[in-house]
Amino acid sequence: MGKVVKPAYHEEKAVEIMEEEIDVKDLVVFNDDVNTFEHVITTLIRVCKHTPEQAEQCTMLIHYKGKCAVKTGLFEELKPMRDGICEAGIDAKIL
Repeated sequence: MGKVVKPAYHEEKAVEIMEEEIDVKDLVVFNDDVNTFEHVITTLIRVCKHTPEQAEQCTMLIHYKGKCAVKTGLFEELKPMRDGICEAGIDAKIL
């Protein structure tokens, strides 16, 4: 008897269903013409507990791409971070 091989799409579907059930969100920070690189970097380190390297990479993406998902998780986990980022004068949304 030959070995039964399951198509890969079944696995992808299971991951999609799990993510929908868990309701994973992204915390997205948007570019503006007001905040400095240093301010955004220090805010991401302070609020999101990024390493300096992570914060710098996210800030570069925000600048050049217009936005960056800086954290992924449950809404309840992301809301205080979003609030902290917004309180620092930086535009952020949970999507």
